[in-house]
Amino acid sequence: MLERFKPKPEDATRVSVESLREVVSAIFEKMGVSGEDANEAADVLTMTDLRGVETHGVSNMLRAYVDQYNSGQVNPRPNWQIERETPGTAVINADRGLGIILGRRAMDIAIEKAKTVGVGIVTMNNGGHLGAVGHFSMHAAKNDMVGMCATAAGTGVLPTFAAEPRFGTNPISIAAPGNVEPPLLFDAATSQIAGNKFSLAKRVGSDLLPGWIADGEGTPIMEETPVPEEGWYGNLLPLGGTRENGSHKGYGFMLMVEVLGAFLSGSVPGMFDTEYFESGYKHYFAAYNIEAFTDVDEFKAKMDRMLQMLRETKPAVGQERVLYPGLAESEDEKDRRANGVPLHKEVMEWFDSMVGELGVPALKTM
Repeated sequence: MLERFKPKPEDATRVSVESLREVVSAIFEKMGVSGEDANEAADVLTMTDLRGVETHGVSNMLRAYVDQYNSGQVNPRPNWQIERETPGTAVINADRGLGIILGRRAMDIAIEKAKTVGVGIVTMNNGGHLGAVGHFSMHAAKNDMVGMCATAAGTGVLPTFAAEPRFGTNPISIAAPGNVEPPLLFDAATSQIAGNKFSLAKRVGSDLLPGWIADGEGTPIMEETPVPEEGWYGNLLPLGGTRENGSHKGYGFMLMVEVLGAFLSGSVPGMFDTEYFESGYKHYFAAYNIEAFTDVDEFKAKMDRMLQMLRETKPAVGQERVLYPGLAESEDEKDRRANGVPLHKEVMEWFDSMVGELGVPALKTM
């Protein structure tokens, strides 16, 4: 993650991974979620923070989920069902269940289908927020699959040349395993930045960079600008920012996610809704069984060679090294497992308030 979004060391406290998982699970149980589902949610959020993706981990999303449960936007005890199924596909109605809880189950179905027919694809409608989509692609990679996951939700991003938002940030992820190298994990919004980075930027006092957002008339703002006072996005630009820099490509990726996630789940894009999130979040999970295409060990050896070559590529002047998607996250995970997860002081204050409000345990610092 860009340094401008990270808390300064003096503003952060390192907390035990085990304590963080325990407290997060306890908070979900207080929301009426079953113990099994609470543990699943805690695993997803904690792993997301371990890998340095604060936008979609405990720091940003837990309080949002608490608000959504309290308001009735998401269902703590969803009766999710498979609405349509073939040997290689399935469509799930999530019954407003939170995506971070149901996502692994959807990918597990895709994995089992891929073991049988080579490729498994599962879509999900009427769902809640999915969190970091890369988490579920990685789950497939750990099962000797190439995993893909995407989610379509909301309307906060402008199409190219538009002054009215039509899309969510519509992230896409893909993961593939190696033997020695950390897995490839590409996970990115199809907008200039993830919408949750607005709250991170506000928390740490960073401005937004040129070409990230537009003004009220849809004109890209091409100088650094403070986070909008309203606090949420609605003028975020597609990946590329301006047409000259390729925003039509980000726009096209957003459309692709709507087709895969919304239409293939039998639902509709957020832009169709008469009320915000009326149709919920729509998700796409795919697992490609490596063994159905090629020898698994040979695939992993080739992956290792490619990833190593990328990692050892000569860096440009002024740059320390070349990274590949997933490498920095793997390094963050190793550091944070050993030294704790850094949480901004404002996040720590929120957790302290939950001790009194919900009666959950206090976080243990390192």
